[in-house]
Amino acid sequence: MNRSRYKGRNQNSVSFQPQARVLGPISNTIILIVLACLLGLLYLTQVTRTNAYGYQINALQQQQADLKSRHNDLEVASARLQSLDRVGGSAVAKKLVPVSPSGTAR
Repeated sequence: MNRSRYKGRNQNSVSFQPQARVLGPISNTIILIVLACLLGLLYLTQVTRTNAYGYQINALQQQQADLKSRHNDLEVASARLQSLDRVGGSAVAKKLVPVSPSGTAR
């Protein structure tokens, strides 16, 4: 093989070496800004979901408090209605004598 300084016809006289691609400072800045925006959006979606669950929990707690209050009212009404039957059916009430009006007082 003849290695001369001069290349023959249809041969490249310059050899190219592949160079590693390096991002410039502007590209790095743009990529960092995009990543920061994506992280911000992720954070906002998580906060929004947490707030939505907070509102649901608050509504359920309010409903629970209302139901407890209604339950207590119904217990009082039930005790009041049962007390009339108990008093009327007790041994002491059966021994009482009914009183009829005897007249008018002057």
